[in-house]
Amino acid sequence: MRLFSFPAHADQPSWKISVLPVALLLLCLVVVIALFGPDRISEFSPYILLLTAAFALVLGLKARSVCRRGMTTGFMRSVRQILPAVPMLLCIAALSTTWMLSGVVPTLVDYGLAVLNPRLFLLVACMACAMISVLTGSSWSTIATIGVAFMGIGSLMGYSAGWVAGAVISGAYFGDKISPLSDTTVVASSTCGVDLFDHIRYLLITAIPAMSLALLVFGVRGLWSDPLVGSDSPMFINLLHEQYNITPWVMIIPALTITLIALRVNTLTVLATSALMGAAGIWIFQPQLGMSVIEVGSSVLSGNASASGDEMLDALLSTGGITGMLPTIFLVLSAMVFGGVLIGTGMLGSIARAITSRIKRRTSVVGATVGSGLCINAFTADQYLALIITGNMFRNVYRRSALEMRLLSRSIEDSVSVTSVLIPWNSCGVTQSTVLGVSTLTYLPYCVFNYLTPLMSLVMIWTGFKVRSLAGMAVGRAS
Repeated sequence: MRLFSFPAHADQPSWKISVLPVALLLLCLVVVIALFGPDRISEFSPYILLLTAAFALVLGLKARSVCRRGMTTGFMRSVRQILPAVPMLLCIAALSTTWMLSGVVPTLVDYGLAVLNPRLFLLVACMACAMISVLTGSSWSTIATIGVAFMGIGSLMGYSAGWVAGAVISGAYFGDKISPLSDTTVVASSTCGVDLFDHIRYLLITAIPAMSLALLVFGVRGLWSDPLVGSDSPMFINLLHEQYNITPWVMIIPALTITLIALRVNTLTVLATSALMGAAGIWIFQPQLGMSVIEVGSSVLSGNASASGDEMLDALLSTGGITGMLPTIFLVLSAMVFGGVLIGTGMLGSIARAITSRIKRRTSVVGATVGSGLCINAFTADQYLALIITGNMFRNVYRRSALEMRLLSRSIEDSVSVTSVLIPWNSCGVTQSTVLGVSTLTYLPYCVFNYLTPLMSLVMIWTGFKVRSLAGMAVGRAS
């Protein structure tokens, strides 16, 4: 593509033209699901995104909405937000392999099978991920570490992968959402000009009811689980002990990782350091493996294949390494191109203007904010872009409607931060699906907190609970 052959100035595309790429994207996804099933979405998504991006570019050229400056700006914004995910994905791939070979994950699985009550497992997994995520402010780190261990424990207890992933993701994203250490929480509050702790306190109004209902669902599901769940645990524990040296000393690695996160060390640095600690742990805690530096490097690159003799346990203990992460990186880069084209052609802005120009009532304003946040999250394939774009798009609408900015900041976080993981081609959905080994559409129905939160935002505005009008406040002060 000869980017610099574009004209210097461009017209704005109409909203009718702008929605056509989105319609094509949805149509392609429906066709893939109908022909191949939801589990194949991630396989076809990169090609669908690139096809849709090309279609949007052609439409933009016909509508004369493509210019050199616009395309450069669009791609730069998309690159700045999405490209940093690539080194994180590589570090996560290395971390998952070294934590497996060093015995971190096998030890967590062993202790979990020995201690956790199978009927309370989903409830405990959700609560534990929530607490760790609140303390660390990172859903990605929580899921890539303790979340992977819970996936192993849950599968050996007999729970479906969807249920376990739903509990882990619900807890991790609740903690990320309300933690003052979370980057998405900071972005949402700063975009709307709201004090961080005012933003968090207002978030609790929707987050606590959504999380309470999620915990209720996971608790009831556990109580209704098969009473024979976990009966094979002794066999699995014996197999783990045959392959790995299960020792509490190996827990130094996750303890140091959590400490680094709590100290607000950069996420990429934390993941890389944790992977290196895991590599050192292979020689320190698992000397019986007899792995050389070259063998460890080969395992990080191409993955680790377990040969315990049990099919379920082998599936748990095997990792794909960096090579197994390459399809995910391809999908992330394709999403980056898709978002860059939509922004660069002005189509995203055209859709935004069409939405904001027609809303006036309080419930309509918040409903449009939530809906726009969800759509832009899907269009740009990145939660940070979606937060910034949606926040800036509705700032004047909220001022015109005399609504508080903290209502805007809560609405965009309720609709963007927690739903990004539910979109198969979003950077969050791609990453968590790969890390947990579960397709996005498989775990989506069980991420109770994530889809209840935007609904709770709509319920609160409908009831008017803790929603104040700035005009009413001004009149009250004047009187």
